[in-house]
This record gives sequence, C-alpha cells and structure tokens, in this order.
Amino acid sequence: MYLSDPQELLRADIRYLGGILGDTIRAAEGQDVFDLVERARVESFRIRRSEVDRSAVADLVRDLDVSVAIPVIRAFSHFVLLANLAEDLSLERRAAAEAEAGKPPQESSLAATYLKLDAAQLSADQVADALGDALVAPVITAHPTETRRRTVFDLQSDILELLRARTGAHPGAELDLQIRRRVLALWRTALIRLSRLRIQDEIAEGLRYYDRTLLDVVPALNADVRDHLRGRWPDAELLPRPIVRPGSWIGGDRDGNPNVTAEVVHTATHRAAGVAFERYADELLELEKTSGQSARLAPITAGLAALAGASADLGASRTDEPYRRAFHHIRARLTATARRAVDDIPRAAVDDGGVPPYDSPQAFLDDLDTVDASLRAAGDGIIADERLAALRRMVETFGFHLSGLDMRQNSETHEQVVAELFAWSGTHPDYVGLAEPDRVALLAAELRTRRPLTKPDADLSELAGKELAIVRAAKQAIDDLGPDSVPNYIISMCTSVSDMLEAALLLKEAGILDPAADLRDGGTGPYSPVGIVPLFETIEDLQQGAATLTATLAVPEYRALVQSRGMQQEVMLGYSDSNKDGGYLAANWALYRAELNLVEAARKTGIRLRLFHGRGGTVGRGGGPSYEAILAQPAGAVRGSLRLTEQGEVIAAKYADRTRAYRNLESLVAGTLESTLLDVEGLGADAEPAYALLDDLAARARTAYGRLVHAEPGFVEYFRQSTPVAEVGELNIGSRPASRKPTNSVYDLRAIPWVMSWSQCRVMLPGWYGTGSAFEEWVDGDADKLTQLSDLYRRWPFFRTVLSNLAQVMAKSDLAIAARYADLVADRELRDRIFGMISKEHARTIAMHAAITGSDHLLADNPNLAASVRNRFPYLEPLNQMQVELLRRYRAGDDHELVKRGILLTMNGLATALRNSG
Repeated sequence: MYLSDPQELLRADIRYLGGILGDTIRAAEGQDVFDLVERARVESFRIRRSEVDRSAVADLVRDLDVSVAIPVIRAFSHFVLLANLAEDLSLERRAAAEAEAGKPPQESSLAATYLKLDAAQLSADQVADALGDALVAPVITAHPTETRRRTVFDLQSDILELLRARTGAHPGAELDLQIRRRVLALWRTALIRLSRLRIQDEIAEGLRYYDRTLLDVVPALNADVRDHLRGRWPDAELLPRPIVRPGSWIGGDRDGNPNVTAEVVHTATHRAAGVAFERYADELLELEKTSGQSARLAPITAGLAALAGASADLGASRTDEPYRRAFHHIRARLTATARRAVDDIPRAAVDDGGVPPYDSPQAFLDDLDTVDASLRAAGDGIIADERLAALRRMVETFGFHLSGLDMRQNSETHEQVVAELFAWSGTHPDYVGLAEPDRVALLAAELRTRRPLTKPDADLSELAGKELAIVRAAKQAIDDLGPDSVPNYIISMCTSVSDMLEAALLLKEAGILDPAADLRDGGTGPYSPVGIVPLFETIEDLQQGAATLTATLAVPEYRALVQSRGMQQEVMLGYSDSNKDGGYLAANWALYRAELNLVEAARKTGIRLRLFHGRGGTVGRGGGPSYEAILAQPAGAVRGSLRLTEQGEVIAAKYADRTRAYRNLESLVAGTLESTLLDVEGLGADAEPAYALLDDLAARARTAYGRLVHAEPGFVEYFRQSTPVAEVGELNIGSRPASRKPTNSVYDLRAIPWVMSWSQCRVMLPGWYGTGSAFEEWVDGDADKLTQLSDLYRRWPFFRTVLSNLAQVMAKSDLAIAARYADLVADRELRDRIFGMISKEHARTIAMHAAITGSDHLLADNPNLAASVRNRFPYLEPLNQMQVELLRRYRAGDDHELVKRGILLTMNGLATALRNSG
C-alpha cells in the first residue's frame, strides 16, 4: 500500500532494502552468517529501545572467527549505506510534497532567498557593490574514509534512481528485480581497496564528482542565479563571471604530505583539464550529429558561414549543412588544444588537420557564441537553448582547467627553502638567524628585482629542489591551462609578514610572480595570477591574524601586488587545528573574533577581503549544516564571496547525486547572498556585550579543555589506546601520514586522525568537550545569567549554530560504547581517571544545553537528524563492538590480513553511518 507519511515511507524503504540485503546475504554467505547478522541486528535494536546491558552483542563477536566476522561487518556497512540512500530520497520527497502543497519554499533554498531579497527592497548599486566579485567555491579535499570505488558509487546511484522510480502505489516486480540485482552486485563488490591509497587515486576520486554531477549541475545553477538576480536588478550587470566555481586541494596540498611532488601537481591539474576536454568533445560530437539544418532552409550569419568554411570536413553530403561543419571545425580546434595542453586527447577527438588550437577558453566560447547568434538570428532560439546553451555555460564555468588547484605548504618549510636560496645565491648566509624586520627588508628588496636566486641546474638540497619543482609545475599548469588552474598559494601556520613574503619569493623564483609585469592600467608593476593566502590556524594565530595581515599590507611591494589583483586579498581560517588546540567553543569563538578583526582590517586598509573556511566534515573540524554556518558569520565577513573545504563522507553525501548536488550548492549560494545583502546577525546594539560574554565563556572552555587534553597526565596514552588512531596510521588509510612529525604530541597529530578516532569510538570529544564546564561555571546557579544565555540562543545565529552543532555531535556520541573502547586501556587507574573526566563533562554539557535551549531533546531543532539517529544507530552497535574486538586482537599480535581488513571495514562502515566523522 502506498504510504503518504514521509517518516513511515522512509521506514518502509529501509525495511524493504534491508530485506533485500538480508536475502542477498543468505544466498551469498549461507544461513549461518545470515542468522548471526540477524541476531546481532535484533540485539542491537533491543539495546537501542531499552538501553539494556550492551554485553549481548559483545558476547556474539568476542570469539567470532575473523573469516565469519568479515561478512558480518560488511552486512552492517551495507545496511547503513542503503539507509543513507533511503534517507536522501526521503528528504527529496518531503521537499516535493511541501512544494506541491503550496507551502513556502524551504529555508536555505534560493526560492526562499529571492523572497527575502525582494522584501529588503535593495538598490541596484547596493547589490552591484556587494556582489562585485561574487564567488562560491566548494573546495574538494582528500579524506581517508572517503575511498569508495567507482563501481560502488555507480551501484549506489542506480539503486537511488530505482528507488525514485519505485515511489508510487504499484512499484512492479521488474523494479524489484532490478534493485535486487544491484544490491547483489554491491555485495559482491569490495567496499575498500586492499592496497595503500595513492595520491593519484585520491585525485581520480575527487574528479569523479565532475562527470557524475558537477559538470551539469554547476552551470545550470549559475545560470539560474544570474537570471534571477539580473531579472531583479537589470541595470546592475551582475555576475560577469559564474558565481559557483569549484576548486580542489588534492595534489596541491603538500603540508605534511611528502607524496605531493611536481609530477603529482602536473597530474592533478592536467587530469582535471582532461575531464573538461573529454566532456566538451563529447558534447560537440553530439551537436555535430544533431545539427543537420540545411542552408537552403535555415539562413545563417556571416560568422557561422566562416566557421563552416574553415572546416576540413568537405564531404559532399555535408556541403549543405553549415552547422554540422561548424561544429566539426570547433571540435578539430578543441582537439588541437587538448593535444597541446593535456596528456591525452579526448575519445571524441577528430583529426585536427593542422587547425590552430584555441589560445584561451574565451576563444572557444566565442566560436560557440557565433553558432548561438546564428541560430537566434534565424529564429531558432529554442534549438540554441538546449545542448548548445548547456555547453556554453559549461565552458564559461570550467574553462580549460575544470577546477582550480590550490597549493599549500607549511611556513616552516618555506623558511628553510628561502634560507637555502639566499645562501646559494650569496645574497645572505644566515636568513634564519635574522630578526623579523631584517627578514622583511631582505625579502622586499628581492621582490623588487626580476633576477632569479638560482638556476635550473643548481645543486640544492632535496627539500629545496622538490619545493621549487612543485612551484614550477604550477607555472607550467598556468601556461598550459590558464591562470584559473592554480588560483591560490596557501601558507599553513602563517604567523608573520615574512611568512607571506617567503611564499611570494618562491612564486617569483618559479616565474609566476613578475615584479615588472604589464598591468591592465597600462603601467608596470608586480603581478601574480596566483594569490598569496595566509592560513591562520591556532587560536593565537587567529587572534593575531588581522595584525599580521595589516603589517603585510604595509610593505609597499606586497601592497602593490594586491593592488594589481584588484585589491582582492584572501585569508584562510583553520577550524581543525584551532579546535584541536583549544576545544570546540574556544575555537569557534576565536574564528568569529578573527573574522570581526579581519573585516575591520580590510576596511582600514582598503582591501576587498575574501575568507576561505577550512571546514572538515565533522563539527569538531568546523562541519555542520553549511547554510546555517554561513548565516552565523559576522556582518561583512561574507560580502559576496565564500570559499570552504569539503571533505570526508560529506562529499559523497552532497555531490554524488545530481538532485542532492544542486540542493547543497544552492544552499551555499543562498547563504552567501543572504549574509551579503541582508542583516542576519540580529544583535544590533547588544553586540559588544555579547562579544564580551563569549570572550569569557571561550576562555573558560579552553581552560577546561586544556586541563584534559594538554595537562592531564597520561591523556595522550589514553587517547592512543582507547581509539583506533594508531591503526589509522598503520593500516594504509589515505595517502597522507597521520602526524606531521614523528611525535607523540597532540599538537603534531593531524586533525583528521584526531577527530576521526574520537568519532569511531563514539566519544566525539572535539565537538563538545569543555563547553559544559564553561556554561556551568559562568552561570554558577544564577537564573538571570541562564536567561541571558537563553536569550542569546534565540537572537544570535552564531550562538544558536554553536549549540545546534554541539547537540548534533553529542546525539551521535554513545558513552556506553565508548566505555568498551576505554577497556582497551591497559592501565586501569588511567582508564578510570580519564574516562571519568569525559563522562562527567558529557553529562554536564547535555544538562547545560537543555537548560539554555529549554529542551531535553538534543535534536529538537533538527527532526530529520533525529529520525536518522533512530533509524540507523542500531546498525552501528555491531560495527563498534566488532571494531573493539578486532583492535584487541590486532594489538595482542594477531596481524592476520583479515583482522586488518576487518578493522578497515569497520572504520569505513562507521564513517558511512555517521556521515560526518572526519
């Protein structure tokens, strides 16, 4: 029977898919394995319903032979994978049902945003100024748990499409059979690779989303936004460039990743371009096939006649088909361009016959525009509005580069390399020994001259040689594919003016920064197509970020460089290391304060500030709903531009399907437009008292966090034994080492394994620890103070988002499961002491959240997530219990390949279930 209630329909879909998976397991693995899976599932649901003793599932897996454990782990991993598809479809249905019922458009949709903009009655000048350099750039980054194979993605997409078709009163036996086929194929397909993931694999994984969704979705969204905004303000000439332009870090981020080399940079940039050329050639071939208009029946423009006349395709049957010949010529020139620029020519290439390649994407677009103009002049606009329009929008958005690859390296490495360059050239023998003012003076003087410090065959150290080769590979990409191929150079752990000037010097050494370039205004001066971006990561660096930026802009050579780039300066804010450094509340407030200070610095120095948010998938790394996070920014911090990293399981959750990709991208654009054009902070004259209160709370939270993470004896040992962090490094997960340096310090541990390990054991500590103590200490039983916090929660988007994200992560925590992981700690006194501190703070934080929000339910403001928790979390119990058991065996010396594979599978399954675990 057809069900109209969305939640009941969701539960029915999950039962349906679970039933098919169960049948598949029984047939493929045998009745005994199926029965074991069923017992574990029944016990897990019983635990979730009544919170009874957790030993039943633990007893099931304790002595389980690993060869049997593997299919059980795979079973529950597949359960949550299929549940994800059902939930995604449920959200689509809910949105469609609400629209059909005539309800107002959903918050975070562009339809809702346009209504708000209409109500605000903004002038064309206001909008044009605010959106002068509008950009929304999700930047895809690598993540160790997001390593599913293409086959798995394809099967998931097929199942989702079949589920969509199945919605209705009579789904039919044929659909059921097709779904069963794909579930069986999914079961027979390995979820993870057995070999260590190479960075080339990560590059391929990141590019997968373009063919799958982004090449179609992004241009369509850009056209929609441009049409709606220009329709409202026709005289403002809005969005001369597409607003959504995705980027990537995969292959360019070498901070702590020794696997990034010049060859990798070449692969990342040129393989991305290859994806674009491949798609363009395919589209041109289809246009050529379908453009049989006769010159006797359709008048053409002189421009179209010239294109057709230049074609080498002079077959007799085509002489009367100018559009077909024009597209053939364009395809030939694109083939010549691809042959010159990238490693492989497209499969739809054509013998170019010696035609000249395009020197820029605009030249390619000009030819497509010529075809478009001819069709419209003949009154055939509806033909132009289909495939040709889609291709033109694609080229406008993606150019020849597809996505911009950011370069990133640590400032400490820059210092070493620059010191060697100065010593080699005889410029200065001891750069490292110089005081900061002397460093700045030396760097500024060098930036005024075009001379290189070295020569290509210079005998340099391995580090310096590798770094220069990487930056020169970036120069080659820019030469081959255009300046958008490598748009930014990011400096990790940036703390000083010299840190920024060192990066500029390396760009100059590679020939990217020219101190005496011909500028657009007719003069000469310094110019670099690659922007220099400081990354402020620790809490102290965030606090000093505005001062560092202001001091750098006071250096004439650097200010002239920024001026040649239209006074545009990007700054990246690090969520991960600030959180690891000071805890959740302290980090979030340090970021907000940094943004306030940077906005003021931008106003004083006359630059146009763009912020790049280094967010991870999980709340502990800046994750959470993107729309709400954008609205929670301080006034002036967005101003038409937003860049943010996308990584972890959220990439697949957001971008693996076209419907979801469009929905998630539109929420980014909606948030950006609202934060830019509307007053969303909501504090008014009460801003400064609220800021002072958060200063106090953040300091208290940081102290409470530091007492555990940085000061409590044995904490690091507890962390290493009670979580799978050691195995993250040992079991070949991802291409990047788990630590920046070989050390036991939390400071040197990379943020991904830090957060992911706490997520796997269900403590989720980086997303909440210290916050409860801060609230409780500040309130100190005073009802008026509690009322003050409740009032801020109602009125201030930032504070409301902080508490909402905290609640989301705590709802995914489970201290009863965490206790099983704590049992892995050999020292009982250490185990009881640290776990006791965690348990008390957990309870304290939940209590204070309830007191401030007025709700005992953590997810009262997020019913969709609440339903997700109910539906999927019983499937996590067996995965967690089996992970604990296999970790116990592995650490006891059982390094059987299946034990290691089982641990990897549980990590992948839990990450899939939690959806934002790293």
